[in-house]
Amino acid sequence: MAKEKSRRTIDWLQALKPLFKKYSGRKHPLQHQNCYQLTVMVILSARDSDRNINALAPALFQKYPSIKALAAAKPEDLYPFIGKITNFVNKAAWLVTLAKTVKDDKSIPTTMERLIALPGIGRKSANVIISESGGEMEGVIVDLHVLRVVPRLGIAIGTTPEKIEKQLMETIPQKYWRELGMSLTFLGREICRPTNPHCPECPMNPVCEYYGKQK
Repeated sequence: MAKEKSRRTIDWLQALKPLFKKYSGRKHPLQHQNCYQLTVMVILSARDSDRNINALAPALFQKYPSIKALAAAKPEDLYPFIGKITNFVNKAAWLVTLAKTVKDDKSIPTTMERLIALPGIGRKSANVIISESGGEMEGVIVDLHVLRVVPRLGIAIGTTPEKIEKQLMETIPQKYWRELGMSLTFLGREICRPTNPHCPECPMNPVCEYYGKQK
């Protein structure tokens, strides 16, 4: 009940301003140069680390610099480049199928409906692609970091990305969804860690339920 009360009474948009200020302008951790690279890297990063993807991606993009080049490959052609990535067999198949479907870099969709129709892309991945492409946000990025941070803060309740995203969308106006998702992601990466979170240095500690209970 306490969490429900906090969601109703706190002006979360106002409370989030220090967080937005802290992470304003921060680039996405996946080191991409264009929408094609971002789309590929987002698919590869599922259940793997951004650091690993950033290390392996340059060689892949040197060999396959575009959707058109990737469409000419067979899934097994990608194995030497992505073999150290989690679930690489399925991801290779998804990437080649996606490339054959989209056919050209300029045709990569930037809407939720069209993105999630492609193999290997769910709502979280679609939100990242839309966010980094400058498209109109249709949701909020909810990755593992956001899924951990949000219930701690008390903005939303639940254990699934779908429930968390829905509540965030209901609580914060759409114009802030892009910076909301990315700011919460960076907060989880850098401060609100799974164990031993750095609560005293967190810009959200004045309204954080988790921090309030620890004091």
